[in-house]
Amino acid sequence: MTTPSTLGTPSMTTATLTAPAPGAAAPPSGRNWTTPALVVLLVGTAVLYLWDVTASGWGNSYYAAATQAGAQSWTAWLFGGLDAGGVITVDKPPAALWVSGLFARIFGFSSWTVLAPQAVEGVLAVWLLYATVKRTSGAVAGLMAGAALAVTPVAVLMFRFNLPDALLVLLMVAGAYCTVRALEKGSGWWLALAGVAVGFAFLAKMGQALLVLPAFTAAYLLAAPVPPVKRLLHLLGAGLAVVLSAGWFIALVELWPEQSRPYVGGSSNDSLWELAMGYNGLGRIFGGGRGVVGGGGNANLGFGGETGIGRLFGASMGGEISWLLPAALIGMVAGLWFTRRLPRTDRTRAALVLWGLWVLGNGIVFSFMSGITHPYYTVAVAPGVAALVAIAGRELWRGRGHLPVRVALAMMVAGAGFWGFALLQRFGEWVPALRWVVAALTVLVATAIVMGVRRVAALALVTSVLSTAAFGVATAATPHAGSIPMSGPPSYAGDGGPGGGPMGATSDELTDLLKATTGTWAAATVSAQGAANLALDSGKAVIGIGGWSGGDPAPTLEEFRQYVADGRIGYYVTGGMGGGMRGANEIGEWVEANYEAMTIGESTVYRLG
Repeated sequence: MTTPSTLGTPSMTTATLTAPAPGAAAPPSGRNWTTPALVVLLVGTAVLYLWDVTASGWGNSYYAAATQAGAQSWTAWLFGGLDAGGVITVDKPPAALWVSGLFARIFGFSSWTVLAPQAVEGVLAVWLLYATVKRTSGAVAGLMAGAALAVTPVAVLMFRFNLPDALLVLLMVAGAYCTVRALEKGSGWWLALAGVAVGFAFLAKMGQALLVLPAFTAAYLLAAPVPPVKRLLHLLGAGLAVVLSAGWFIALVELWPEQSRPYVGGSSNDSLWELAMGYNGLGRIFGGGRGVVGGGGNANLGFGGETGIGRLFGASMGGEISWLLPAALIGMVAGLWFTRRLPRTDRTRAALVLWGLWVLGNGIVFSFMSGITHPYYTVAVAPGVAALVAIAGRELWRGRGHLPVRVALAMMVAGAGFWGFALLQRFGEWVPALRWVVAALTVLVATAIVMGVRRVAALALVTSVLSTAAFGVATAATPHAGSIPMSGPPSYAGDGGPGGGPMGATSDELTDLLKATTGTWAAATVSAQGAANLALDSGKAVIGIGGWSGGDPAPTLEEFRQYVADGRIGYYVTGGMGGGMRGANEIGEWVEANYEAMTIGESTVYRLG
């Protein structure tokens, strides 16, 4: 059972709502329509995420090649290796590749098995968000939250693309669900499960997973129905669960013999812990360090634009996540104000605290981080925005008998509608009439709410989500590739930056040459991006010298020479990125000094075997 919510008003301490308590069952005389509605939501989400998903080809070829390697070698699968021969890993932990690698082993390696796992994770995230919000605010609010997440443009983008963010979001929402379950009876076990979810989310994208911990902690400290000491002990247990569920793999990498596993890509000393703290940790937030560029002061769309409080609304990130953000912030403030006098354990207020801190914590970090920042990172904000809009919207609708509550609800609708209009103006050539429809509906519906018109709920929902849903559908209809995909129609989404083909298309002659090799690696080339394309085209393992940036010391010149002496590498192919790095230059110079070049298509190739 859940605690009935009450809303305070300026004229009275609280005003008891006449609507059913959050989460209450439907009246016996009425038909329970929420289960069929949930089925429709999940099926619709699956169609949105899976329909023609292979139009994006390999998506991000870097991670696609790692999936291919995981399908060919269990060692590469375990460590997230870029190549099946085991030279180097991708520059992220491997949890997302565990999923796609298993898909590829079960169903065969293809574009579909590379991209479909993220779509499945997206459907599960929508379902879990529904289940989480339902427990505090009822099935209607749960359906609203799930639908809002499903059509958020950056969510559509990430759940149709092979980046680790899809699994990250699913596991963070799972952590929120476990936290809400823990709040109901003060359960340390459920809170520990939330910690496990966050720990495994760390193995998907490292420190970004930890940004939700303040939200979970604050909500439990505030509202768990157990004494303070017990709350603190439960939080300590959950913290231990985070450490154990993430730390086991870090310990495994550190203890595994270095010569028997791939080098940890992106690290300076072959350490997953150093990768977490450096390149993928403090380096992302503060900038500086090897390979950390972009972010602060960079107006490039793919790197987040200028840092500052308005970054999430700006040209780079605005079209990804900000469609419902004004409504969410208005709803959060109104909801916390109207529930300020309720008992400490009130679960509606606890939910507002949880999701509000989720949005603020992630949003502030993304707004001010000055290291590498991409617009699609904001998918981590999407569940919080969707939940806040649904919870606050539903609770304010229940209290619409009071004018201040109606004004707050109208402000939410206006915030979503008018900001949607402003965003649509940025893409003026794309369906130009849509923004005027949104503006007209916003004025009509917001006015009707303030005046107390009762039968306007459905129209208010449509008005609020029309802009983001249309942009989300446009995103689903657009193929994406590269390392920096962006939401929206083709004219805005662009080519995704590097990672989708930095060396250009591999010629048929070169592809056939690599396919005919029998060694451990068909070829080696500078940087992981170039190696990924060669591997995907040939189906054979290819060494990406120096990893993503070309600066990782893997393989060393001595190791490379030994591989060649043992007949394990077929060819050396020039090109790719990162050619200014010392290790890559040393290997290239050695090859050029000892082997004869030949031109195949647009590539310069050296036969090593």
